[in-house]
Amino acid sequence: MGKPSIGVAVIGAGMAGRAHAAGYRTASTLYETDLPEVRMVAVADKHEPFAVDAAKRYGYERSETDWRAVVDAPDVDAVSIVVANSLHREIAEAALAAGKHVLCEKPMAPSVPDAEAMVRAAEGTGLVAALGFTFRRNPAINAIRDRIENGELGPVRHFEGHYWCDYGFNPNAPMSWRYKGGPGSGILADTGSHVIDLGEFLCGPVENVRGTVFSTVNTTRPVPLGMAVGHAGGVELSDERETVENEDIATFNLTFAGGATGTIQVSRIAFGSANALGLRVFSQNGSAAFELDRPAQFDVADQSSPANSIGYRQVLAGPSHPYLKGGMAMDFPSVGYGQNEGFVFQARAFLDQIAGFDRLPPCPSFAHGLHNLKVLDAVVEAANANGKAVLV
Repeated sequence: MGKPSIGVAVIGAGMAGRAHAAGYRTASTLYETDLPEVRMVAVADKHEPFAVDAAKRYGYERSETDWRAVVDAPDVDAVSIVVANSLHREIAEAALAAGKHVLCEKPMAPSVPDAEAMVRAAEGTGLVAALGFTFRRNPAINAIRDRIENGELGPVRHFEGHYWCDYGFNPNAPMSWRYKGGPGSGILADTGSHVIDLGEFLCGPVENVRGTVFSTVNTTRPVPLGMAVGHAGGVELSDERETVENEDIATFNLTFAGGATGTIQVSRIAFGSANALGLRVFSQNGSAAFELDRPAQFDVADQSSPANSIGYRQVLAGPSHPYLKGGMAMDFPSVGYGQNEGFVFQARAFLDQIAGFDRLPPCPSFAHGLHNLKVLDAVVEAANANGKAVLV
């Protein structure tokens, strides 16, 4: 890299933006200690109180209300883009043109042409241009992947994935950008992008999509008079209501190039399931399961048990599993970790890439983000085609 330090900034101080900001603060404490100094430079958000609070809370030097101030700043070397999907392209192109490394939250862009433009903007720059798929960093999910690849479980025959949320259950929760953008830009883009990515992480690339069903239950929402972080309510609402433009629920089937079948369900109106990501793989030699509400463990069933004892057994993630040794202050078996640590692992991998280290698996590239968006497009196309199979 040739620089004694890396200046980082976060554009967007909402729920995920705060996770990125906190991740950079902790990243240099993980693994090896030869990472260049990480300088927490700025947090930007058009809503000044959010920017000020996040900058102060996570130890950044200053706050900004315009992302252009971050992109133009000479003391910033790398930026996280954690804002509405419709803004990703403009900010990413400007940051790359200014010589900044970029970590962009998923989904990559509001459309495939936008994502293709972002890929072109990164080509030939020599800069790191990466996508934020944090669940790829979960130690338990990686332990399942290891068992698939080393033959203990063997090739996947059936992948089941779901991500159920309830932030959209209340029809009087405030309107936000998450409810705008047309079919496919709702819960499919929000959490379906994660489940598709995990399906490919465990099973290989998706070949085709079929059987899509979209459902919008809450068709209008009140316009807020204030700002809220993430999915939080608590803001005053106007009497005006606006139309919800995208889906509350999406279900669809996949075929992976390796022959596995996939079934996926995502919802933002699943009452009682605030953040319920789960997956199950049924493989040649056994099966495994993971649920995000128990993030530091996974379940395995294989043929190593006697015939009268076949069933799932609990495995607690520990330092013998990916990312944990040296990745936590207490890297001891069954100490545990949560979703926030995924952002720390991701931040460290991104910083390692910038520094030229290859000790951790790299963050997914812009090219991968474009592929993920093409799969999302195929899901939408399958809905328009009355469920018929659509090639990716």
